[in-house]
Amino acid sequence: MSRRRLFGSLCGLVFFLNLARIVFAPLLDVFIAEFGIGEATAGLIVTLAWVGSASLRLPAGWLLTKVPRHYLVIISGTILALSAAGAGAAVTVRQLMIGAFFMGTASGVYFVSANPLLSELFPDRVGRVMGIHGAANQVAAVAAAPLVAVSLWVDWRFALWAIAVGTAVVTVATVIVARGTEMPAAGENDRSLLAGARSEWRIILAALGLAGVAVFVWQGVFNFYELYMQSRGLSPNEASTMLTIVFAAGVPAFFIAGELADDLPSVPLLLGIVASFAGCLLFVVAFDGLVALAISSALIGFVIHALFPATDAYILTALPDSARGSAYAVFSSAWMLSQSGGSSVVGELIERGFAYGTVFTAAALVLIVTVIVLGGLERAGRLPA
Repeated sequence: MSRRRLFGSLCGLVFFLNLARIVFAPLLDVFIAEFGIGEATAGLIVTLAWVGSASLRLPAGWLLTKVPRHYLVIISGTILALSAAGAGAAVTVRQLMIGAFFMGTASGVYFVSANPLLSELFPDRVGRVMGIHGAANQVAAVAAAPLVAVSLWVDWRFALWAIAVGTAVVTVATVIVARGTEMPAAGENDRSLLAGARSEWRIILAALGLAGVAVFVWQGVFNFYELYMQSRGLSPNEASTMLTIVFAAGVPAFFIAGELADDLPSVPLLLGIVASFAGCLLFVVAFDGLVALAISSALIGFVIHALFPATDAYILTALPDSARGSAYAVFSSAWMLSQSGGSSVVGELIERGFAYGTVFTAAALVLIVTVIVLGGLERAGRLPA
């Protein structure tokens, strides 16, 4: 029962941690108007949040070899509460960028420590736990646009201050619950970050190959999704609704993909998800009209969010107890760094005059080529199962 209560508090904490990363996407047009910046600079703000999420994952992985995992979970909540409050008080673009970066670092510290902890708290159904935890994470993505819309009635800064207050409350609750929970001893022999990464480099590279390009593309797509929908003739409110549909479709995707990850071969499942994501991206570009765009938005949201619990279940179940925390930290850091530049690249291409449809179509074709190459490696037995 105590482990379930801790799981509940972690689901609450991950809600705010993901909200801190997603909240910048619906604020891009606000930043452009408020600070007088272009799409490339606005995209850089989002990129900094995701670079921040990648930056402390390796140091956090090293700390996991020294301190219990739940200590770092609590530290991550403290970082987010302080940095969100600072970002909400920003009066210059530089200050906002700094706040976004440190809000991102909190999520990096959290996921490196919490995901291995959860897989060890509930080792029999890692996929299911990752799915439920991911669904809580995804509810934040659904809530981001409505939170910003409500905040704009008064001041966009209230969205960031709400994150700061909510995170502080949930972090305190996590401290209280963790004190009464017997923690698993599975990671006691994981004492070297480099040794863990070196011994498990094959599974790390395989997971990066299977999911890295897809999440890079996804970063560029969802952070400019509202602006893209407006370029298709939708009103700002309709465009915001489309982004909400994308994220809402991800909530059941986490549950379903988590269950499938426990029961199906991991590599074919991941390849199927990436191929489906490419196809859905082409559908978004090809379809026209409010209803058609809503359907394609739901499809792309469901498919891409299925990738995350499937990837986590793949690598966490493959890693041994003696290297799970350290090797997962290396994977997580590289995975996050690989996707962090997606929004900057898309913003730069759009600012140079390329149409959204052209950029998204090219990205889908790259994904298809990636699936073909990795599928050939899978058939040749070159990818670890």
